[in-house]
Amino acid sequence: MKDYTPTIGLEVHAELNTRSKMFCGCRNDADEQRPNHNICPVCMAHPGTLPVINYEAVHKILQVGTALGGRITERAIFDRKNYFYPDIPKGFQISQYKDPLISGGDLAGVAVTRVHLEEDTARSLHEGEKSLVDFNRAGVPLMELVTEPVIHETAVAGRFARELQLLLRYLKASEANMEKGEMRVEANISVSKSKTLGTKVEVKNLNSFRSVERAIAFEIERQRSVLEGGGRVEQETRGWDERAQTTFPQRKKESSHDYRYFPEPDLPELLLSEIPEFFHDALKKELPELPWQKRERYASLGVPREYIDMFMSDERFSSLFEETHTLEPAAVTLISNYIGSDIAGLVFKYGDAGLAHIMPRGLAAVVAHIKAGEISSRGAKSSIMEAFTTGKDLAEISKKNLQQSNEETLIHVAKKIIDEHKDVAGEYKAGKMEALQFLVGQGMKETKGSANPTVLREVFEHLLK
Repeated sequence: MKDYTPTIGLEVHAELNTRSKMFCGCRNDADEQRPNHNICPVCMAHPGTLPVINYEAVHKILQVGTALGGRITERAIFDRKNYFYPDIPKGFQISQYKDPLISGGDLAGVAVTRVHLEEDTARSLHEGEKSLVDFNRAGVPLMELVTEPVIHETAVAGRFARELQLLLRYLKASEANMEKGEMRVEANISVSKSKTLGTKVEVKNLNSFRSVERAIAFEIERQRSVLEGGGRVEQETRGWDERAQTTFPQRKKESSHDYRYFPEPDLPELLLSEIPEFFHDALKKELPELPWQKRERYASLGVPREYIDMFMSDERFSSLFEETHTLEPAAVTLISNYIGSDIAGLVFKYGDAGLAHIMPRGLAAVVAHIKAGEISSRGAKSSIMEAFTTGKDLAEISKKNLQQSNEETLIHVAKKIIDEHKDVAGEYKAGKMEALQFLVGQGMKETKGSANPTVLREVFEHLLK
């Protein structure tokens, strides 16, 4: 890529998790398996039907815009975006053009151009020579976010997309599962040797963060090769072939005038400046802790770096950490390690059903025993595993696994070990300190890890004077 500068802009679509569709009362259910079940005359564009704006969808977009630090428009206008595909019931899509709900903003250091609201299309299914259309998704509220063309590295593009997914989930605006098509990323890519931007190519069909990064990297190299070979990059839309790890041409890239935008005559202007719930202060007040705020707080608490992103992206682990930390505020590292290593490992191995058995009270009890030297690391891990796999109370299990500190009991154990290893005991008496560690290890083995190693060591030292 010598002498060439890549420039990348992203367009991200995310289905909002509202109760109903964008302009009708049909259920918005991404998991509906019955084709053409959640449909009505409005979302199927029957003659004489009229759309009605979904208040909840507008509210969610304004929350996103407020979190991004964008400007909320005073008057929002919906437009008709005209193009014909089998998955567009009306022959046009109700979207926004000149007057988006949100202008400007910033996320992960990337400037945002706009955030607007539109309706989703239906889903096309291809079976052999036949094509079928499922209209359950037609009319679902769809957020479109467009960034400025200010990204120059694939990693930055991937980080932006991941951070946006986190934000949408924290705001409960969208589940944003890319594998389900609830969040779709398109990348506009160009390369140039000068400050003037090169010819833009849009790459679609990016259904994972890894695909976003790999498609951008491939397209940058492809365009560079075209230019180096004396060719000209065509402005077009390309798809991403996951199997071949290459982009491929789909169609010539349309311009805005190709869509013949004009204001939607069946919807009135939305005067946001007259709706108190949509005022900036009201929206800002209702925002939860945002991802970057939580990340900063976790770092300041001392959560190990390797676990911060895990807790950030998984609410189950985050909630367990938060509630356990409330009970044991001085044990951040211990709590983090048990959740991020032991408990996460059990989830990976057995699934997440056992998580319901790991209660904050129980985990806090284990941590308290560890801090007090009352339970060994092995005993703590064993307790967590038993609770996870059996459903028994973790606090009670940990009591059962407390280390033996009773000297009388440990003297009996130590004498038994000394009798069995008289030669090693003799080596210790002769000054070989490593021998003592061996004897303590045998004592721990004899007690199945339940002995307090410090007390056990002292018992051996006393007996072997």
